[in-house]
Amino acid sequence: MPTLSDTATAAGFRLVHLAEIGSTNAEALARGAAGDLGPTWYVADRQVAGKGRLGRSWTGFEGNLFATLLLTDPAPTQRIAQLCFVAALALDDALLNLAPDLEYRFKVKWPNDALLDGAKVSGTLIEATTRGTTTQVAIGIGVNVAHHPTDTPYPTTSLASAGIAVGRDQVFAALSRSMVTALAIWRRGDGFDAIRAGWLARAHNLGGPLVVKTDERRIEGVFVGLDRDGRLLLDTPDGRETITVGDVSPALAGLMH
Repeated sequence: MPTLSDTATAAGFRLVHLAEIGSTNAEALARGAAGDLGPTWYVADRQVAGKGRLGRSWTGFEGNLFATLLLTDPAPTQRIAQLCFVAALALDDALLNLAPDLEYRFKVKWPNDALLDGAKVSGTLIEATTRGTTTQVAIGIGVNVAHHPTDTPYPTTSLASAGIAVGRDQVFAALSRSMVTALAIWRRGDGFDAIRAGWLARAHNLGGPLVVKTDERRIEGVFVGLDRDGRLLLDTPDGRETITVGDVSPALAGLMH
């Protein structure tokens, strides 16, 4: 059974454990609308109607982590998207605490995926609702602990497949602790420079060629960093592109000029 770390409990976080749920994000936001102000973790043993970015399915099997943190007014609205970087660092710290040898195997991919040995092991989805002057945010984090899908258009893996012998509850306890620290560093967005620096230190293919696909365009360039708002900076033959949303993948060798 998942349990909060002592650090999270001392910081006032609560935990709601669910056997099966459609989506932990949807459940968290629904309970927020009903009066839960958080900070509350919602953790499900099984998620049957979860979704990732761009509406993609994010469901799975027992043994994986399906967790959402509900926060109320965590920052000014324009800074809320930064929470995907906060979550990435919290997960990175949690996994390194459990398995220090992951340091050179675990990378983060803009804006919200985690890679283990180059394959997706975790994803984050930030959703927010505003009622009047109150904004509630759901930070959904899914981690392939025991299982991973095999019918995806990109490589995936799990901690178990990568030889990391940890359980779902260990991952969650470590994450509940490291999230407290990451949020404290972020300071409602005032500390995003530190978060951005930490994220870039773990970034996949920084300084290398990337392809970004948006709804309208396919952009190739060299990944040179993030701007002050967390947007991806790509140097292309036509100049620097600042990208707010898109799917990122490494460019094939020989395509960049």
